[in-house]
Amino acid sequence: MPVSSDIPISSETKAFDVIIIGAGAAGLMCAAAAAARGRKTIVLDHANKMAKKVLMSGGGRCNFTNLYVEPENFLSHNPHFCKSALSRYTQWDFIALVDKYGIDYYEKTHGQLFCKNSSRDIRDLLMQECQSAGAKIQLKCKIIEITQKLNKESGINQYTLETSLGSFTCDSLVIATGGLSIPTMGASGFGYDIAKQFGHNLYPTQPGLTPLTIKQPKLADFAALAGNAIDVEVSTNHASFKEAMLFTHKGISGPAILQISNYWKPGEPLHINLLPNIICSDWLQENIEKRPEINLKTLLATQFSQSVAGFFVQEIGIDCKLKQLDHPQINQTIQFLTQWTIYPSGFEGYKVAEVTLGGVDTSEISSKTFESQLAQGLYFIGEVLDVTGHLGGFNFQWAWASAQAAGQHV
Repeated sequence: MPVSSDIPISSETKAFDVIIIGAGAAGLMCAAAAAARGRKTIVLDHANKMAKKVLMSGGGRCNFTNLYVEPENFLSHNPHFCKSALSRYTQWDFIALVDKYGIDYYEKTHGQLFCKNSSRDIRDLLMQECQSAGAKIQLKCKIIEITQKLNKESGINQYTLETSLGSFTCDSLVIATGGLSIPTMGASGFGYDIAKQFGHNLYPTQPGLTPLTIKQPKLADFAALAGNAIDVEVSTNHASFKEAMLFTHKGISGPAILQISNYWKPGEPLHINLLPNIICSDWLQENIEKRPEINLKTLLATQFSQSVAGFFVQEIGIDCKLKQLDHPQINQTIQFLTQWTIYPSGFEGYKVAEVTLGGVDTSEISSKTFESQLAQGLYFIGEVLDVTGHLGGFNFQWAWASAQAAGQHV
C-alpha cells in the first residue's frame, strides 16, 4: 500500500496545520481523523516502520478492542478522565471500521476481539484511512528540538520542530509517542520529555501488564515448572482477576498475573485461589469420603499436572492418604489451595511489559479535546497519558478513542 514513509518532504510542504509525533495506533488514528476534516496533517516517527506494536500485539493477531469496554477497565489517578472519550468513540465504532474493511475477527475470551488473519490487517486499515484522508506519514525522522512561538497575526501558538529532515511548523502538535514498554519496538520517554518541557506534571511510570519475578531459592521451584499453566483467581490491593497463571523461568506470568501486575506493589503479597471454579472444602471432604485410600498428591493431580501437584504438596507440607488427614491438616490444605500467598520480587520489566503505568497528569489535559491546559495547540493522546487499560483490547480502544477526540479538534 503506497504511503509516504521515508522520502524527505520538500521544503515547500513543511508547514502543516497538524503534526503528530508517533506513528502508532493513536497517532495514525488521529492523523486520519484530522486530515478527514481538511487539516493538512503529517505524522513523524523516528522508527523505520509504522505501527510496530500493532503488528506484534496479540501474538501477531492484534487484540484490537473488547466487547465490554467500561471506564472501570482503566487505571488513572483521575479515573473520570477517560469517560468522555470512551463514550464518544466506542468499541462498536471501531468494530464498524473493521467491518468496513472486511477484516475477519473472532472473540477469544472475555470479549477480546482478535484478527483471524494477521495484525497487518489493522495496520493496513490505519494506513489506508490516512491515505484516503490525505494525511502524510514520514518515518526515519528524528525530532531534535521543539519550540513554540506566538503568531502575532493569528494570535495562535505555532510550533517549530527541528528534525533530522529539516524544520517543520504547525499550529497543532499532537504527542502520540506511547510509553516505555517494549523498547525494542522503539519505545522511549520522549513524550514525557516534551510534557515536562511545557510544564506538565508527570506521575511516576512503571511497567504495566508485565510478568512478575520470584527470587531464589523459591525461583528454582518455579523455573522447574516453567510452561505449566493453571486457572487461578489472584488478588491484591482490592483487585482480583480470574484467569490463567503461567509458571516461567523467571517467576509467574499469564493473563491473571499480567492483569494483577497493574495493582501489585513491590513488597506486598499476592493471594492466589488455586481452585477458583470449585468449593474447595466440599471437594476435599467428598474425596476423603469416596477415595480415602489415595494420596493427597494423587488427588491434586486430578486438577493440576503431576509436577505442579508435587510442588503444591511440597508447599503444603503434607503427603499422606486422604483418610489419614486430621482436621488441622484438612484446614491447612484448604487454606493453601484457596489462599496461597507468595511474595514476588519485582516486575520483569519494560522489555516485556505491554503498557506503561503513569505518565502525563490528565488533570492538565482537556477530557473533551485532549489539548493541554498549559500550552495552546499541544495535545497528548494514547499511552503517554496517565490512563492504562486492563489486558484484553482496552489499551487499543483507549488509543482509538483518545485519537478520535483529539482528531476532531486539532
